[in-house]
Amino acid sequence: MTENDTLQEEEWKEKLTEEQYRVLRLKGTERPFTGKYWNNKQKGIYYCAGCGTPLFDSSSKFESGCGWPSFSNPIKDSKIKEETDINFNMRRTEVLCEKCGGHLGHVFKDGPKPMGLRYCINSISLDFTPKNKDEK
Repeated sequence: MTENDTLQEEEWKEKLTEEQYRVLRLKGTERPFTGKYWNNKQKGIYYCAGCGTPLFDSSSKFESGCGWPSFSNPIKDSKIKEETDINFNMRRTEVLCEKCGGHLGHVFKDGPKPMGLRYCINSISLDFTPKNKDEK
């Protein structure tokens, strides 16, 4: 059973901020260059803001110029799921948290080699924990 199965929408509204709810549960998008992590250069792990699942390591983060945090790959493919998004007269691949079903962003095929993917993720969908400076 996932967290998505256990929480009702009213419980999500209580758990998340209004903006987190709009993005994670209603599939919204934050404006580019406004999120708290789009320009974060610290080393660490990015987690789902809805359920705490580890999603991306900072080692896969890169500057794409799009205004949202961009990653070349998730920590594990099993931590995310992808669905076709045909909203706004576009065909895109939506990225969701596998555990809670929260909307994270989209993945595009214009990223760095070798994978060639750009996971374009809303900062509001993420929490970040920096790596301990003593860790290698």
